[in-house]
Amino acid sequence: MSKLFLYYSLSGNGDAVAACLKEKGYEIRKVEPSKLPPKKFFFQILQCGFNAGRRYCEPLKDYNADVSAFDTVVIGSPVWNGRLSCPINTVLKTTDLKGKQVTFVLYSGSGEAKKAEEQIRVAVPDAAIIHLKEPKKNPETLGRLSEV
Repeated sequence: MSKLFLYYSLSGNGDAVAACLKEKGYEIRKVEPSKLPPKKFFFQILQCGFNAGRRYCEPLKDYNADVSAFDTVVIGSPVWNGRLSCPINTVLKTTDLKGKQVTFVLYSGSGEAKKAEEQIRVAVPDAAIIHLKEPKKNPETLGRLSEV
């Protein structure tokens, strides 16, 4: 069974998840926006949170949307303004996930994301969802990845 972790990470939380899943045999594919967000955290929150709130699809650099070789696709996203990140909005819009076993791993400061869950339920109704509270700072939360 072939497995892919497709993710975006701004602060390193997604990278911590990727390292854990790589050890479990997942192929890793990190998406990068064409334009980098602001460097200062305050402006990142303003810009990224505002764009996520309007479900903006961020243009991606060299994104390969072909997941046909994988049975299982795990999608990792930070939570911005309670919603999926803009790069992951683009992934959902451009990637055919039909027939795949899909799980979302959401990483946030609060550990909750009800609006992001609603987005997921619309896009991939049968997807499983795992919430991790800042896995870079709280590596013990990575144990929840045994569910994928």
